[in-house]
Amino acid sequence: MNTIEATTRNTNTKGEINTLRIKGQIPAIVYGGSEENKKISLDKKNLKKLLEKENFLSNIISLTVDGKLENVLPKEVVWDTISDEPIHIDFLRIVAGSKVILEIPVKFINSDKSPGLKRGGVLNIVRRKIELKCPAENIPTELIVDLDNLDIGSSIKISSIKLPENVLPTIQGRDFVVATVAAPTIIKEPEKPIEEGTAEGAEGAEGTEGEAKAAEADKEGDKKEASKEGDKKETAKEGDKKETEKTPAKKK
Repeated sequence: MNTIEATTRNTNTKGEINTLRIKGQIPAIVYGGSEENKKISLDKKNLKKLLEKENFLSNIISLTVDGKLENVLPKEVVWDTISDEPIHIDFLRIVAGSKVILEIPVKFINSDKSPGLKRGGVLNIVRRKIELKCPAENIPTELIVDLDNLDIGSSIKISSIKLPENVLPTIQGRDFVVATVAAPTIIKEPEKPIEEGTAEGAEGAEGTEGEAKAAEADKEGDKKEASKEGDKKETAKEGDKKETEKTPAKKK
């Protein structure tokens, strides 16, 4: 459990709160239970260290306020839209016997032991966080999903996740899906070995195709030559006719 120190603040105006922030303090409030709301401030550097940790909003923090210790749960962090720095935070006071509703992150383990993932399957995560109703004294930090022995087509539902005692999902009445092991979108076929003589065969095919083209060109050439010879013969015939017409017929 993380621990952070805080002090009581008596700020009532925006100017006083801004002065507090300039001094490196973050205003906050603690509420819940039978006690009154308590206005506090925290050191900005110490708070940012906690904010950088995973699952900050689902971890109970031990808060020391003016020497008094109490457990709280971070509920909301307000960020500056320009500087992206925290400017306010709300804490829910944890009271024994009460229940809280919060989102708990899901953690997937043993992906290297999943036959489906090894064969190229894809882990399709439907829910990265699950909303749970938990006793204040028994809040899990994360939910574990074991992918060991899961093959393609497997479906992980909420019923397959072991929840702590008295912890229940807020969604009731159906066994909802948390993740699936789906088939790969592209199946890569193994490369076929090149058979001996394939390259030569391809080269031979190219040679045959070249010979066919050459033969076709020769045929075209023959046709053109034949056409020329025909034209010459036709010209010669025309010439013979003209010579015949010029020679007068001999009288008998």
